[in-house]
Amino acid sequence: MLGLHKSPYHGFSIEFSQHRPYIPGDSLKDVDWKIYGKTDRYFIKQYEEETNLKAHILLDTSASMRYASPGRVSKLEYAKVLASVIAFMLIKQNDAAGLYLYSDKIEKILPPKASRIYLDEIMKALAASGGEGKSDATRALGEVVEKINRRGMIIVISDLFEDVNEVIETIKRLTVTKSKVVVFQILDPLERSFDFGNDAIFKDMETGAELSTQPRQIVAAYRDAFEGFVSKIKAACLNSGIDFNQVDTAQPYDVPISAFLRKRG
Repeated sequence: MLGLHKSPYHGFSIEFSQHRPYIPGDSLKDVDWKIYGKTDRYFIKQYEEETNLKAHILLDTSASMRYASPGRVSKLEYAKVLASVIAFMLIKQNDAAGLYLYSDKIEKILPPKASRIYLDEIMKALAASGGEGKSDATRALGEVVEKINRRGMIIVISDLFEDVNEVIETIKRLTVTKSKVVVFQILDPLERSFDFGNDAIFKDMETGAELSTQPRQIVAAYRDAFEGFVSKIKAACLNSGIDFNQVDTAQPYDVPISAFLRKRG
Protein backbone atom coordinates (compact mmCIF):
# COMPACT_ATOMS: atom_id res chain seq x y z
CA MET A 1 0.00 0.00 0.00
CA LEU A 2 1.22 3.47 -0.81
CA GLY A 3 2.16 5.75 2.05
CA LEU A 4 0.20 8.88 2.84
CA HIS A 5 3.13 11.23 2.40
CA LYS A 6 6.78 11.54 1.60
CA SER A 7 8.66 12.98 4.52
CA PRO A 8 11.69 15.22 4.02
CA TYR A 9 12.84 14.25 7.51
CA HIS A 10 14.47 11.13 8.88
CA GLY A 11 14.39 9.45 12.27
CA PHE A 12 12.24 10.45 15.19
CA SER A 13 12.37 11.77 18.71
CA ILE A 14 10.25 10.88 21.71
CA GLU A 15 8.15 13.00 24.02
CA PHE A 16 6.64 12.26 27.42
CA SER A 17 3.05 10.99 27.20
CA GLN A 18 1.78 9.73 30.56
CA HIS A 19 2.47 7.59 33.65
CA ARG A 20 1.40 4.02 34.36
CA PRO A 21 1.93 1.72 37.36
CA TYR A 22 5.21 -0.20 37.50
CA ILE A 23 5.05 -3.83 36.36
CA PRO A 24 7.78 -6.33 37.36
CA GLY A 25 10.23 -6.54 34.48
CA ASP A 26 9.98 -2.85 33.54
CA SER A 27 13.27 -1.01 33.22
CA LEU A 28 14.18 0.91 36.36
CA LYS A 29 15.50 3.77 34.22
CA ASP A 30 11.89 4.63 33.32
CA VAL A 31 10.72 4.86 36.93
CA ASP A 32 9.66 8.38 37.91
CA TRP A 33 11.53 8.73 41.19
CA LYS A 34 9.97 12.10 41.97
CA ILE A 35 6.53 10.55 42.07
CA TYR A 36 7.89 7.63 44.12
CA GLY A 37 9.23 10.11 46.65
CA LYS A 38 5.80 11.71 47.00
CA THR A 39 3.60 8.60 46.90
CA ASP A 40 5.91 5.71 47.86
CA ARG A 41 4.63 3.95 44.74
CA TYR A 42 6.42 3.09 41.52
CA PHE A 43 5.23 4.65 38.27
CA ILE A 44 6.74 4.29 34.81
CA LYS A 45 7.13 7.26 32.47
CA GLN A 46 5.63 6.38 29.10
CA TYR A 47 6.86 8.06 25.96
CA GLU A 48 5.35 8.58 22.56
CA GLU A 49 7.19 8.92 19.30
CA GLU A 50 7.20 12.48 18.01
CA THR A 51 6.49 11.88 14.33
CA ASN A 52 7.37 13.75 11.17
CA LEU A 53 3.75 14.44 10.27
CA LYS A 54 0.92 15.79 12.39
CA ALA A 55 -2.44 15.60 10.64
CA HIS A 56 -5.50 17.56 11.75
CA ILE A 57 -8.81 16.07 10.58
CA LEU A 58 -11.55 18.73 10.58
CA LEU A 59 -15.04 17.23 10.34
CA ASP A 60 -18.19 19.30 9.78
CA THR A 61 -20.91 17.95 12.09
CA SER A 62 -23.55 20.62 11.39
CA ALA A 63 -27.17 19.67 10.73
CA SER A 64 -26.90 19.84 6.92
CA MET A 65 -24.50 16.89 7.07
CA ARG A 66 -27.36 14.66 8.29
CA TYR A 67 -29.02 14.72 4.87
CA ALA A 68 -29.48 11.36 3.16
CA SER A 69 -31.55 10.59 0.07
CA PRO A 70 -33.57 7.33 0.09
CA GLY A 71 -31.34 4.28 0.28
CA ARG A 72 -28.16 6.24 1.02
CA VAL A 73 -26.14 6.81 4.16
CA SER A 74 -26.10 10.39 5.36
CA LYS A 75 -23.27 12.71 4.42
CA LEU A 76 -22.21 12.70 8.07
CA GLU A 77 -22.05 8.92 8.35
CA TYR A 78 -20.07 8.74 5.11
CA ALA A 79 -17.73 11.46 6.39
CA LYS A 80 -17.24 9.64 9.70
CA VAL A 81 -16.07 6.50 7.90
CA LEU A 82 -13.73 8.54 5.71
CA ALA A 83 -12.28 10.33 8.74
CA SER A 84 -11.81 7.11 10.69
CA VAL A 85 -10.02 5.35 7.84
CA ILE A 86 -7.68 8.30 7.28
CA ALA A 87 -6.90 8.44 11.01
CA PHE A 88 -6.25 4.69 11.08
CA MET A 89 -3.86 4.83 8.13
CA LEU A 90 -1.97 7.79 9.55
CA ILE A 91 -1.48 6.21 12.96
CA LYS A 92 -0.66 2.82 11.45
CA GLN A 93 2.32 4.34 9.65
CA ASN A 94 3.38 6.07 12.86
CA ASP A 95 2.12 9.55 12.02
CA ALA A 96 -0.01 11.58 14.39
CA ALA A 97 -3.72 12.12 13.77
CA GLY A 98 -5.99 14.60 15.53
CA LEU A 99 -9.71 15.27 15.24
CA TYR A 100 -11.69 18.52 15.34
CA LEU A 101 -15.48 18.32 15.21
CA TYR A 102 -17.16 21.62 14.34
CA SER A 103 -20.48 23.26 13.46
CA ASP A 104 -20.68 26.98 14.22
CA LYS A 105 -17.98 26.39 16.85
CA ILE A 106 -15.47 23.72 17.75
CA GLU A 107 -17.45 20.91 19.39
CA LYS A 108 -14.57 18.55 20.17
CA ILE A 109 -10.78 18.66 19.99
CA LEU A 110 -8.47 15.64 20.08
CA PRO A 111 -4.92 16.95 19.44
CA PRO A 112 -2.74 14.87 17.09
CA LYS A 113 -1.10 11.80 18.61
CA ALA A 114 0.44 8.69 17.08
CA SER A 115 -0.65 6.16 19.71
CA ARG A 116 -2.65 3.13 18.58
CA ILE A 117 -4.63 3.41 21.81
CA TYR A 118 -5.50 7.01 20.90
CA LEU A 119 -7.27 5.74 17.79
CA ASP A 120 -10.00 4.39 20.07
CA GLU A 121 -10.61 7.90 21.39
CA ILE A 122 -10.98 9.20 17.84
CA MET A 123 -13.45 6.44 16.98
CA LYS A 124 -15.52 7.13 20.11
CA ALA A 125 -15.66 10.85 19.32
CA LEU A 126 -16.78 10.15 15.76
CA ALA A 127 -19.46 7.72 16.91
CA ALA A 128 -20.84 10.25 19.40
CA SER A 129 -21.11 13.15 16.94
CA GLY A 130 -24.74 13.62 15.96
CA GLY A 131 -24.96 16.38 13.38
CA GLU A 132 -26.54 19.41 15.01
CA GLY A 133 -26.37 23.18 14.78
CA LYS A 134 -25.61 25.61 12.00
CA SER A 135 -22.38 25.61 10.07
CA ASP A 136 -19.99 28.52 10.56
CA ALA A 137 -16.67 27.35 9.17
CA THR A 138 -15.23 30.87 9.26
CA ARG A 139 -15.51 30.99 13.04
CA ALA A 140 -14.77 27.34 13.78
CA LEU A 141 -11.81 26.84 11.45
CA GLY A 142 -10.41 30.19 12.52
CA GLU A 143 -10.13 28.69 16.01
CA VAL A 144 -8.35 25.66 14.58
CA VAL A 145 -5.75 27.77 12.76
CA GLU A 146 -4.82 29.42 16.06
CA LYS A 147 -4.18 26.00 17.61
CA ILE A 148 -1.91 24.63 14.87
CA ASN A 149 1.65 25.57 15.73
CA ARG A 150 3.51 23.13 13.54
CA ARG A 151 3.53 22.53 9.81
CA GLY A 152 1.69 19.34 8.92
CA MET A 153 -1.49 18.31 7.12
CA ILE A 154 -5.02 19.69 7.47
CA ILE A 155 -7.90 17.57 6.15
CA VAL A 156 -11.31 19.24 5.87
CA ILE A 157 -14.37 17.00 5.44
CA SER A 158 -17.58 18.96 4.84
CA ASP A 159 -20.41 19.62 2.40
CA LEU A 160 -19.18 23.25 2.34
CA PHE A 161 -22.78 24.48 2.34
CA GLU A 162 -22.21 28.10 3.27
CA ASP A 163 -21.78 31.38 1.44
CA VAL A 164 -19.32 30.55 -1.31
CA ASN A 165 -17.08 33.57 -0.76
CA GLU A 166 -16.85 32.87 2.97
CA VAL A 167 -16.03 29.22 2.27
CA ILE A 168 -13.23 30.22 -0.08
CA GLU A 169 -11.70 32.74 2.32
CA THR A 170 -11.90 30.28 5.20
CA ILE A 171 -10.19 27.48 3.28
CA LYS A 172 -7.48 29.85 2.08
CA ARG A 173 -6.87 30.90 5.66
CA LEU A 174 -5.82 27.35 6.51
CA THR A 175 -2.80 27.74 4.23
CA VAL A 176 -1.22 30.34 6.54
CA THR A 177 -0.10 27.42 8.71
CA LYS A 178 2.14 26.30 5.80
CA SER A 179 0.47 22.90 6.11
CA LYS A 180 -0.68 20.73 3.24
CA VAL A 181 -4.45 21.28 3.01
CA VAL A 182 -6.79 18.60 1.66
CA VAL A 183 -10.52 19.22 1.20
CA PHE A 184 -13.19 16.54 0.79
CA GLN A 185 -16.55 17.98 -0.24
CA ILE A 186 -19.17 15.37 0.69
CA LEU A 187 -22.40 15.49 -1.32
CA ASP A 188 -25.52 13.40 -1.72
CA PRO A 189 -26.29 12.48 -5.36
CA LEU A 190 -29.66 14.27 -5.20
CA GLU A 191 -27.97 17.50 -4.18
CA ARG A 192 -26.29 17.53 -7.57
CA SER A 193 -29.04 16.09 -9.77
CA PHE A 194 -32.03 17.77 -8.06
CA ASP A 195 -34.10 14.91 -9.44
CA PHE A 196 -37.03 15.26 -7.04
CA GLY A 197 -39.91 14.93 -9.50
CA ASN A 198 -42.98 17.14 -9.17
CA ASP A 199 -44.21 19.02 -6.09
CA ALA A 200 -41.84 19.02 -3.14
CA ILE A 201 -41.31 20.81 0.16
CA PHE A 202 -37.70 21.53 1.04
CA LYS A 203 -36.67 22.06 4.65
CA ASP A 204 -33.46 23.77 5.71
CA MET A 205 -31.89 21.28 8.13
CA GLU A 206 -30.06 24.04 9.99
CA THR A 207 -32.78 26.71 10.31
CA GLY A 208 -35.98 24.70 9.87
CA ALA A 209 -37.25 27.07 7.15
CA GLU A 210 -39.46 25.42 4.52
CA LEU A 211 -39.96 26.12 0.82
CA SER A 212 -42.66 24.61 -1.40
CA THR A 213 -41.79 24.38 -5.09
CA GLN A 214 -41.94 22.27 -8.24
CA PRO A 215 -38.39 20.93 -8.77
CA ARG A 216 -38.85 20.18 -12.49
CA GLN A 217 -39.52 23.84 -13.20
CA ILE A 218 -36.29 25.01 -11.61
CA VAL A 219 -33.98 22.00 -12.09
CA ALA A 220 -31.96 23.59 -14.91
CA ALA A 221 -31.38 26.82 -13.00
CA TYR A 222 -30.54 24.87 -9.85
CA ARG A 223 -27.96 22.69 -11.59
CA ASP A 224 -26.30 25.72 -13.18
CA ALA A 225 -26.13 27.51 -9.83
CA PHE A 226 -24.87 24.42 -8.03
CA GLU A 227 -22.14 23.69 -10.56
CA GLY A 228 -21.11 27.34 -10.42
CA PHE A 229 -20.86 27.09 -6.63
CA VAL A 230 -18.68 23.98 -6.80
CA SER A 231 -16.53 25.33 -9.64
CA LYS A 232 -15.69 28.51 -7.69
CA ILE A 233 -14.58 26.50 -4.67
CA LYS A 234 -12.57 24.05 -6.76
CA ALA A 235 -10.82 26.84 -8.68
CA ALA A 236 -9.98 28.71 -5.47
CA CYS A 237 -8.53 25.55 -3.96
CA LEU A 238 -6.38 24.79 -6.98
CA ASN A 239 -5.11 28.38 -7.16
CA SER A 240 -4.11 28.17 -3.49
CA GLY A 241 -2.37 24.81 -3.80
CA ILE A 242 -5.15 23.02 -1.93
CA ASP A 243 -6.04 19.44 -2.82
CA PHE A 244 -9.78 19.46 -3.63
CA ASN A 245 -11.80 16.22 -3.82
CA GLN A 246 -15.53 16.04 -4.49
CA VAL A 247 -17.15 12.86 -3.21
CA ASP A 248 -20.76 11.70 -3.26
CA THR A 249 -22.27 9.17 -0.91
CA ALA A 250 -23.07 6.76 -3.75
CA GLN A 251 -19.36 6.11 -4.24
CA PRO A 252 -17.66 3.16 -2.52
CA TYR A 253 -15.43 4.33 0.32
CA ASP A 254 -12.32 3.07 -1.44
CA VAL A 255 -12.72 5.70 -4.18
CA PRO A 256 -11.80 8.77 -2.07
CA ILE A 257 -9.33 6.74 0.00
CA SER A 258 -7.50 5.46 -3.08
CA ALA A 259 -7.34 8.94 -4.57
CA PHE A 260 -5.97 10.28 -1.30
CA LEU A 261 -3.31 7.57 -1.11
CA ARG A 262 -2.16 8.11 -4.69
CA LYS A 263 -1.71 11.82 -4.14
CA ARG A 264 0.14 11.30 -0.85
CA GLY A 265 2.41 8.55 -2.14
